[in-house]
Amino acid sequence: MQFTHSSIKARLGAFGPGILMATAAIGGSHLVASTQAGALFGWQLFWLILAVNILKYPFFRFGIEYTLTTKNSLIQGYKNKGPVYLYSFIGLNIIAAVVNTAGVLLLTASLLHYALPVVIEVTLLCWILLASCLVILLLGHFKALDNVAKGIMLVLTITTVIALGVALNNGMVAPDNYIGPSPYELAMLSFMVALMGWMPAPIEISAISSLWLKEQTSQQVVTKKQGLLDFNLGYWLTAVLALIFFSLGVLVQYGQSNEIAMGGVAFAKQLIDMYAFTIGEWARPLVSAIAFLCMFGTTLTVLDGYARTLNESYKLLGFKQSKHSLNIWLGLQALSGMLVILFFKSALGPMLTFAMTLAFITTPIFAWLNFSLVRSESDIKHSLLLQGLSWLGLVYLVGFAVAFVVWKLTA
Repeated sequence: MQFTHSSIKARLGAFGPGILMATAAIGGSHLVASTQAGALFGWQLFWLILAVNILKYPFFRFGIEYTLTTKNSLIQGYKNKGPVYLYSFIGLNIIAAVVNTAGVLLLTASLLHYALPVVIEVTLLCWILLASCLVILLLGHFKALDNVAKGIMLVLTITTVIALGVALNNGMVAPDNYIGPSPYELAMLSFMVALMGWMPAPIEISAISSLWLKEQTSQQVVTKKQGLLDFNLGYWLTAVLALIFFSLGVLVQYGQSNEIAMGGVAFAKQLIDMYAFTIGEWARPLVSAIAFLCMFGTTLTVLDGYARTLNESYKLLGFKQSKHSLNIWLGLQALSGMLVILFFKSALGPMLTFAMTLAFITTPIFAWLNFSLVRSESDIKHSLLLQGLSWLGLVYLVGFAVAFVVWKLTA
């Protein structure tokens, strides 16, 4: 089969929401949490990273299938299911929008502060990055976001694979007789729950992906086959990169004499320093670029995605909207995130841990809701394998969440 320039462009144009989801996901969960898991415990949690990506897959996929079939957003589906689900989503979404915006923006600015040859205050860099993102989103809208995300994912994937190749060639830094701590202690349950809460992404990203898909289908025809191909590419790319970042943590940091920093900013700085020390000073720009691309792409997509969910929720509550409503929500979200940085910067670490934990505890609820929405649509058919994986995922997520809540209440 021969492809013309226009046909190739059309095929590439069909990719969008899946790549955006990947760009949003590969941030704090990958650069920080996944790499920390490898740095702290070696290969012991490899299975957990793999399992949570596989077991969450159906529930992110269902959001795409629901929108492709009904032409409605997933949030509309929540409203149709009952007001309590819509209000629960809105409450969770507001917390996530503000805290996540502040967290990813601060981490991005801190990485840039560390990488720049001149000293610029982190708060000022936050303002500069926020302004840059808003210019891209307000002037270019969805098309600009789509194009920037594809560029970031391409460069990010290539550079991350190169970094893994270099690390594998150098081998593990841990001594052969090194025995690290065990993650299978009750004290580590909070770390594992937080890790799974944002791995590969918070559950509300399924609603954001649904809105990105709805926007894409308003501009071009997207078949079910194209939509699922785009989603699968983005999702499994996210999962593979999570395992790569985990492996980098094992190869570069596990077994080092320095204590692993648990704060996101401190850990990212430590990660870059250890790369330079272990692989060579030449690797510092490469790792700095990977870290910054991770976080800039996440900041951009988090701003756009959560603004869309807030705007859609506002509309579904029955309030009148204007053509500038999305931009207004974007501005309010950006300002709220910046205010959190200005007034609660020292408490941002615990706030992010709370957001990650809350994301995991609420995941079984919205996972079941997404599952029930597609099951109610007669036009959506699933294989026995996908149905079995869905039920297994629900049992796994509910079991872990219940165990964590019981442990917290009895501790």
